[in-house]
Amino acid sequence: MESLPFANIASYKFVDLDRSWIEDLRPALRSQCEDLRLRGTVLLSPEGVNLFLSGQRENISSFRMYITSFGPFEDLSFKVSYSVDHSFRRMLVKVKEEIIPFRDAGIRPSRHTSARVLPSQLKRWLDEKREVVLLDTRNDYEVELGTFRNAINLNLERFRDFPNAIEGLEELKQVPVVTFCTGGIRCEKAAPLMEELGFEKVYQLEGGILGYFEECGGAYWDGECFVFDGRVAVDADLSETDTEFCFRCQHVLRPDDMVGHDYVPGVRCPYCSDVEEHGDVVASKSQLTLHKQ
Repeated sequence: MESLPFANIASYKFVDLDRSWIEDLRPALRSQCEDLRLRGTVLLSPEGVNLFLSGQRENISSFRMYITSFGPFEDLSFKVSYSVDHSFRRMLVKVKEEIIPFRDAGIRPSRHTSARVLPSQLKRWLDEKREVVLLDTRNDYEVELGTFRNAINLNLERFRDFPNAIEGLEELKQVPVVTFCTGGIRCEKAAPLMEELGFEKVYQLEGGILGYFEECGGAYWDGECFVFDGRVAVDADLSETDTEFCFRCQHVLRPDDMVGHDYVPGVRCPYCSDVEEHGDVVASKSQLTLHKQ
């Protein structure tokens, strides 16, 4: 896999940033990404940075050196995977209020996060059959594609629904709970909120699902992992799968879903075949960019 010509990187950091500074930084980052022929999204916010980019290996390396030359980002760590082509369709650099939307503005990951559990440590806990609850903080369509065995699914439509969803988990307030998401960023807000609400033993999975795959493979995992780029999903080896995604009904599509009269590329899928046919609504891997967070 590491012989593939394109690299995909994901990184985030919660750090307090001056709005005028990030407004000035935005065009410089955009210019650098365009010069290096990168595609993807860079989100800048007073609460930090969140980025997903693809490009030729040497160009991704150059960008990593560039962005870490800025003081607030000098310790950025990157999750890296590889593909045969770009994983994004276009290049966006945006300034937003938050790098991950959440309903509780009082949660400040730059100042406090919950205890972290390393992937190898979590696997050891599961091997030892310790009392631990795995809590999936991702959206429903992500969980449907794959999750940890016996993990709790909150059936979230959007991450900002998380505060309401955990109100019914009173029985978990005294037991160890490990929150997890794709790369770890959502848990930076989810886990501290749980502590604030009285959950006594909350841990964040360091590096998220992708970090777990890197270190532990697919142990205790069932299915694939949804990713927010044109690959749609990866397996436990971090290799692209055959899964697609329907933009009309926001349903993941496995190979068996893309056969028969209910599936018409660019028109409908079996899960939205009763919707009026119009427009370009079924996303191909080359069309997919960031979706709901």
